[in-house]
Amino acid sequence: MSFEADLKTLFGLDTVTYKYDLGKAELFDAAIAHDRGRIHQGGATDVQKAFPTKLGKHGPLAYYTDPDCTGRRVKDTYAVAWPEVADQIWFKDDLNRYDPDKYQVLLKRVVEHCNAKHSTLYVKDVFMGSDPEFAVPYRFVGEYATHALFAHNMFPKDLQGVKDVDTRRWTMLNVPSFWCDPAIDGCRSEAAIVIDIRNRICLVAGRADYSGSVKKTIFTVGNFLFPQQGRLSMHCSANVGANGDAAILFGLSGTGKTTLSADASRRLIGDDEIIWSDKDMGLCNLEGGCFAKLIDLDKHAEPVIASALKTPFAVLENVPALPGRKMEDCNPDDLDLSDRSITENLRISYPLEINPNVMPGGMGPQPKTIVLLTADAFGVLPPISILDAKDAMYHYVSGFTSKLAGTEVGVKEPQPAFSAGFGGPFMSLRPNVYAKLLAEKMERQKARCILLNTGWSGGPYGIGKRMKLSITRALLNAALEGKLDSVETVKHPVLNLHMPKACPGVDAKILNPRDTWADKTAYDAAAIKVRDMFRKNFETKGFATFGIEARI
Repeated sequence: MSFEADLKTLFGLDTVTYKYDLGKAELFDAAIAHDRGRIHQGGATDVQKAFPTKLGKHGPLAYYTDPDCTGRRVKDTYAVAWPEVADQIWFKDDLNRYDPDKYQVLLKRVVEHCNAKHSTLYVKDVFMGSDPEFAVPYRFVGEYATHALFAHNMFPKDLQGVKDVDTRRWTMLNVPSFWCDPAIDGCRSEAAIVIDIRNRICLVAGRADYSGSVKKTIFTVGNFLFPQQGRLSMHCSANVGANGDAAILFGLSGTGKTTLSADASRRLIGDDEIIWSDKDMGLCNLEGGCFAKLIDLDKHAEPVIASALKTPFAVLENVPALPGRKMEDCNPDDLDLSDRSITENLRISYPLEINPNVMPGGMGPQPKTIVLLTADAFGVLPPISILDAKDAMYHYVSGFTSKLAGTEVGVKEPQPAFSAGFGGPFMSLRPNVYAKLLAEKMERQKARCILLNTGWSGGPYGIGKRMKLSITRALLNAALEGKLDSVETVKHPVLNLHMPKACPGVDAKILNPRDTWADKTAYDAAAIKVRDMFRKNFETKGFATFGIEARI
């Protein structure tokens, strides 16, 4: 069946024009010429959204989202509560229940909207996963050429050996020009991102044009599918050292997964979405690109990401032009990456191969080190803690960090957050499913585990300072090289974490966070506050009933 016939059968699209499988240069031109919408609060809804830089086609595309969608619309993300899957889905604040009848009304109205306006839709066929054994066929269909270019950058393409492509394909219909009506459509606002497991559809309707929706929605799908196959899908990065030592780095957006995995001395598997299976090459990237944060980028400390700024057909998202100049007159190297006038969530999408050391096929061996990343805005957690198996399970299901400004709509400054598996919004099954798989695989591989704090030291946010990247890298490298395996530790008296008393290349004075605070009494009070937050989260989520042992 042709893709046109397939889309007519699936949706009823019959008076639209398709631009199928355009190359990067064609998508670049189409985005500049045709992507239209709103880029200023209260502004017109039909203005240009994509622009070239001074480098033209030799450089990136600059794209601007709707001002109401500079990050993920977590409260507007849903799964359809079809009877056959409703009991399996982990419905929560960031994956809401959508009434099946209302969903069918919404989908019909979106399709009628496209047919009535004779929409031009860009179609890009890609895969979620680089291993043909389990890769999921994924078809993007949407109004913005920018999003098709983003999909081209971010996912594997032309993967050979994938079976049953047509019967296993998931399709995203992405229509920013349609505005939802909560009274009719049963959603919360004028935008909705809806996963339909029965029909293998991802619907993005309304002002939800943040590019991350193109990848995180299908990742949420994968988190439903893969664990039921015995494969652990993870919100993490992964890389491999010169000695074949693989590492997994868990963490929410903004905790350092992309930055820390982009290490020139190690070969990258992927920076955000990874599968862990029982094969010899057990780690597999679900993507073919990187979606890195740019705010306050230190180009010397992060040369891989800095070099991507000049990459042809990379996508810069919400990066302002230089004051008084048009983007087409700006050299990407000169852009002010500390400019927060649009959002803190400045982003760049670029192909994985931009990294100098990439594992062939996006796959790597079984991991030797598990890293749990957190960005503690309270300044309480040690910069590094050594975890035993029970500690690892506890901190994995707790998923403590701080939501960083710009990562989600409405987040203006760091806020404490507990996110199971360090990716709760994307976990579509209950957390015990992932926790059980992680425990089994860690035990089988005898992998070491550390908790690495990339957050604040010397005081909370606003008083202390964020941990220097150079210190974080030194701590991480010591762990990866096994230099902390037998080091003497001291137990944190409140948080029950084992802190190394020394680490090569790191001032021992910072290893115990209490020693970095001028006001020790204030630190003790803050530590008790954080401890109580952990305990409340553990009790509220009912993790004890899943066989997880409380460790704090």
